[in-house]
Amino acid sequence: MREMRLSISNKSGLIPKLISYLYPSECPSCGAATDNIVYAPLCISCWSGIKKYSGPACNICSTPFSSEYSDICAECLKTPPVFSRALSFGLYADTLATAINIYKFHGIKRLYKPLGKFLLEFDIAGADAIIPVPLSVNSLRARGFNQSLLLAKFVSDNSKIPLMLDGLIKSLETPPQIGLSAKERISNLKGVFRAVRDFSGMRLLLVDDVMTTGATVKECSRQLLKAGAEDVVVLTLARASST
Repeated sequence: MREMRLSISNKSGLIPKLISYLYPSECPSCGAATDNIVYAPLCISCWSGIKKYSGPACNICSTPFSSEYSDICAECLKTPPVFSRALSFGLYADTLATAINIYKFHGIKRLYKPLGKFLLEFDIAGADAIIPVPLSVNSLRARGFNQSLLLAKFVSDNSKIPLMLDGLIKSLETPPQIGLSAKERISNLKGVFRAVRDFSGMRLLLVDDVMTTGATVKECSRQLLKAGAEDVVVLTLARASST
């Protein structure tokens, strides 16, 4: 009987509300009290405000445009990326950026589930496997988890597309990409990633949290294609400004 009552309370949302009441926190976006453990420390109102970007964007790399009359950005016209397309749920700004930073840098791993739901809004049918952007061994030890891997696992679990953990590795340590120019980011990642299995004829979905200049996903895609992949589509939570 006790287990039945607990199950009913959990389904009705009482348990998350009780936890939030017992362990209160403040929403970093609006300052209001956190009201649900699922999104904590963000409040339900702020989380509900996260919307999919629907404005004009490059059809290849998803860079947002100010005009609706463009299809492909100047960078993709000048140097087409090796991946076929990049899909990003939103812009790296406001509450979405806050949620990603809390998840990634403050160790709030449980946010991978509500964040991962955003990635399920894309039509990813036809992919043969999902590949997370890997971390180096030292970075994984320091952070304690790979944020891209958890997102990729969530997408895999809910789409039934196989998750491959052993196909792509980051074999070298690199300085953080934050603060580097586009050219510096590219140089920083040369020879860093390596495909360690055969991907012949496979259509791959490469998952990362944020895409800025695209240097990371371009280098990962290059290695996957060298290993025989037929196609690589990039899937990220947010598209950040490269400037």
